Amino acid sequence: MEFNTKLLHGQAVGSYPNGGTLPPIAQTNAFRYDCFETLEKVFSHKAMGFAYSRIGNPTVAAFEQRISELEGGVGAIATSSGMAALSMALLCILSPGDEIIAGSGSYGGTIDLFGNLEKLGIHTRFFHEPTVEEIEPLITPRTRVIFGEVISNPSLRVMDVAAVAALAHQHKLPLIVDSTTATPYLANPLALGADIVIHSSSKYINGSGDAISGVIVDGGKFPWDFSFHTALQGFEKYKKLAFLTRLRTDIWENFGGCLAPMNAFLNVVGLETLGLRMSRICENAAALAQALEEAGVAEVRYPALASHPAHGLCARQLRGMGGGILTFRAGSKEKAVSILNHLRYAAIASNIGDVRTLVIHPASTIALKNTKEQRQAGGIYQDTIRVSVGIEDSKDLIQDFLQAISAAE
Repeated sequence: MEFNTKLLHGQAVGSYPNGGTLPPIAQTNAFRYDCFETLEKVFSHKAMGFAYSRIGNPTVAAFEQRISELEGGVGAIATSSGMAALSMALLCILSPGDEIIAGSGSYGGTIDLFGNLEKLGIHTRFFHEPTVEEIEPLITPRTRVIFGEVISNPSLRVMDVAAVAALAHQHKLPLIVDSTTATPYLANPLALGADIVIHSSSKYINGSGDAISGVIVDGGKFPWDFSFHTALQGFEKYKKLAFLTRLRTDIWENFGGCLAPMNAFLNVVGLETLGLRMSRICENAAALAQALEEAGVAEVRYPALASHPAHGLCARQLRGMGGGILTFRAGSKEKAVSILNHLRYAAIASNIGDVRTLVIHPASTIALKNTKEQRQAGGIYQDTIRVSVGIEDSKDLIQDFLQAISAAE
């Protein structure tokens, strides 16, 4: 099946109760059984079923299954947020003394998380561009994972997933990628060689900005060395499924970062139009970026523009599209703020992936806790504006941005 057909008719859609086209919302804490022995088996993972919504819920499971099918994984685990997904995925395989290699242009909250992990004895080495040439010299005997964003937010660097995965596997390391901004519509990182995929499903997967959530998808192909990834010791019998098993039955269960059933339901609803929305969003973003560049706006950055270094990579890895985010520079913070305040259609808000166009001044908001050096490494300056393009008519968006820039001048 093609992408949009799979969204509606894939195997994970299944036969929902009473002929429903969507899964029912299991808004309950616990699940009742006729005999204690059955519940005991469910708790000990010796029988299928649900016992308590923190460790498993039918609505959440329906969402997990649909994401896993889209990404081509062996299983998925949904979490309370995208940051919870990333935190638990890393903690599942890392121990004090281990090292991460990650992109300096990652989302500001992710950079802050690496600072938190530093206090636990887990060090991060940063690359600027997500290339083999920059990443390989950072690998040390303590390196345990390579992490990067398929399209980094908001620096808009594009990772050649296949090349970086090949490098990681050459050094017996797993590659974890955050594919939030690419979405399953633009790329399937597991098919390109990545081992684990993370989404902040609050964004494009949800689409309407009405449910915070995250999801982790395991490709189930990485050959874990349990003497090397010591955090997975005790799960040797699960072999290539050790990561997913420990995550489900240990880290995720004990940290309590579960997804609420209602949020899972809202994500399933949003997921069904992901392909249509992303197609329109990318079309709009490309048109707006082109118009701003032609109008002489400074440093318009959008991966699908011919002027972007990753233009060719987008063509072969991202369906020829550049995602829904673009950035540009206003000249000063004061002018950037003036542009934001003169926009008529774009909402000043910190989310991305909404059906509405959203704008923000990253240096004052999502990267506020980062150091000046960290912000600049991520392509964030005092005059940078980030735009998350929506599904409005592109003509209206272009006119709106051009009049706001003119007003600010």
